[in-house]
Amino acid sequence: MKRFVLIVASLLAAGPALAQVPAAGGPRVPASRAEIGLSFAPVVARTAPAIVNVYALKTTQRNNPLLEDPFFRRFFGDRGGPDVPGFDMPRERIQRSLGSGVLVDRSGIVVTNNHVIDGADEIRLSLSDKREFDAEVVLRDPRTDIAILKIKDGKADFPSATLGSSDDLQVGDIVLAIGNPFGVGQTVTQGIVSALARTQRGITDYGFFIQTDAAINPGNSGGALVDGAGRVVGINTAIFSRSGGSQGIGFAIPADMVRVVLQSALAGSKVVRRPWLGADLQQMTPDLAEGLDVVRPTGALVQNIFPGSPAEKAGLRAGDLIVTVAGLEVDDPDAFGFRFATRPLGGTVDLGIVRQGKPVTLRVTLVPAPETVPRDEVLLQGRSPLSGATVVNLSPAVIEEMRTIDAVKGVVILMVEEGSPAERTSFRPGDVIMEINGTPIATTADLQRITRVPARSWRVTLQRGGRVISALLPG
Repeated sequence: MKRFVLIVASLLAAGPALAQVPAAGGPRVPASRAEIGLSFAPVVARTAPAIVNVYALKTTQRNNPLLEDPFFRRFFGDRGGPDVPGFDMPRERIQRSLGSGVLVDRSGIVVTNNHVIDGADEIRLSLSDKREFDAEVVLRDPRTDIAILKIKDGKADFPSATLGSSDDLQVGDIVLAIGNPFGVGQTVTQGIVSALARTQRGITDYGFFIQTDAAINPGNSGGALVDGAGRVVGINTAIFSRSGGSQGIGFAIPADMVRVVLQSALAGSKVVRRPWLGADLQQMTPDLAEGLDVVRPTGALVQNIFPGSPAEKAGLRAGDLIVTVAGLEVDDPDAFGFRFATRPLGGTVDLGIVRQGKPVTLRVTLVPAPETVPRDEVLLQGRSPLSGATVVNLSPAVIEEMRTIDAVKGVVILMVEEGSPAERTSFRPGDVIMEINGTPIATTADLQRITRVPARSWRVTLQRGGRVISALLPG
């Protein structure tokens, strides 16, 4: 402590001369005792009223635990029970999850994490002034883990925070994390930007995060990461921890990605509209870099091109290495995905590529993936193993949204109802149904027609993760 005091005293003794060493507008040391006593309180006072607590409630059915015991099932059957009223009746249980959110519009628009409200039957928001409101989901985007909510009170005028630009951040910038950790109430923690463009974290499809050492704990999810000017530069979403608590490694979704989802919600869209490249990209490795005569093993390597896509029209080829988007470097496919997805639709963007060791610039049109065939969304019902699965026709738009499909046409499972025959049979979202009992499936109408007719058994052929799977299932 004594040494620290001496250091501070020497800095103060140096006076304004030392403070003027950095370039204008750059970081500098405190030039006076008054500056050492500066506080983040004004930033907090301006931003904290727009941070809300999010309470998500989900009702689940729980059977009597005795019926889960094989001994009791042997005597009473899977559905029956002793002659006691209510013994075999499922009991309702309320699951509660806690998170945070950010008011970004005075009409009551709230940004939070999708995982905070996923599956919720009821959502309640608590403001910093203790008011509480019901909220509804406007748009969910699991790919970015962002959800947009709307407070059910059209007459109220709510405080709101300003979304900044995450591209303005630099490593070392001071940031504040505001949220409701462990349900203790609104809490502010302070740290710095530890790293930018963290990719391959396995948190979302668009893995491109701001890393901070500001303490983030359970309950902070969906809260704000705020810069020194009081602007929201990120939405806190995950931590790296061996204990479940903060260990100084937290991740936030950049505000530029949040803005894309928010704009889609405000435009009334039910899905997030993003630019579509129409190409499969691969991670560069040192071996690939050596084979392509590239100095650094960074960038996104083009594997194949979707016919008729913006990539094909721009002249992109398999084997090209994308190294920049709009002049900004990309280290891997995740970084490219973020840079490309946050460009505004309707314009163009220049891609810097390396082709056969030479730099080339290509201009790509920014358009969303098209729906070349109608989705014709269908919830399958009846006595088939697929009952409870919602299916849609494949198109570039569906492939782009789901990100896990290798097929280019056919029928894909969009979602599976909890507890349905489809879930019990282990069907998953992303499964492409190819054949049922030897009959090829081209459209959702084909699949609906076949599954309406009872059968003794069902031979289902599907494609999952690039593999073709065939199974014989009971009727």
